[in-house]
Amino acid sequence: MDRWQGKVAVVTGASCGIGEAISRDLHREGMIVVALARRKNRLEDIRNSIPSEERSRFYIKCCDVQDEEQVKAAFAFVESELGGVDVLVNNAGIVKSTELLKPDNTEDIKSTLNTNVLGVVFCTREAFRSMKERGGDGHVVLINSTAGHITPNIPSLPSLNIYPATKHAVTSMTEVYRQEFIRHGTKIRITSISPGVVDTEIFPEHLIDMIRANMPMLSAKDVSSSVIYAISAPPHVQVHEIILKPNGEKF
Repeated sequence: MDRWQGKVAVVTGASCGIGEAISRDLHREGMIVVALARRKNRLEDIRNSIPSEERSRFYIKCCDVQDEEQVKAAFAFVESELGGVDVLVNNAGIVKSTELLKPDNTEDIKSTLNTNVLGVVFCTREAFRSMKERGGDGHVVLINSTAGHITPNIPSLPSLNIYPATKHAVTSMTEVYRQEFIRHGTKIRITSISPGVVDTEIFPEHLIDMIRANMPMLSAKDVSSSVIYAISAPPHVQVHEIILKPNGEKF
């Protein structure tokens, strides 16, 4: 991580779970972190939990990645206050409790697509421009899912509806970004990290105890460690895809 000391990392969906773990670990490794999320109060709690002498390297910004204008404003803030971004971790993601066949489910389906797919597009587009201006080096990490490679059938859980489709899109986008980064003459790297079931708030509260009792799960820290591994690779090495599964997972 020596090459990233004092560099700027932007993490989306940073108010809890995987995003919080990644934000804390990147900050602990010496990076300047800009934590983006919708819930400003949760971001403030995280920042206040950091020792006061180290808070100057931890910035927070309220941002819903579904909203293109909010994304542009967040990256404009990073540009004006910190000179740009070196690492982007696209972590923000949601899953809604619905079915593809459920009547009047449009808003649930659209919000999942907008967060999980368009949010990645908006943030990566803005980060790429900044990285290119800063010399064409940098790293984009997409927090994907094993559901982006297979469509799991878990009878004990409700329908995953549009969620696997959004993550399959992220898998495809990873390769498209790799090709486009090269086409634009940069050395920016791209990594997709696909965990299995992770113990986070992405699951509805009424399901989480049942999942914990019946399924092995990863921790947010496990996923964060993979981010550190990927961006720590030498500049000539691109860790394109990491798949993590909890030991004992049956699907």
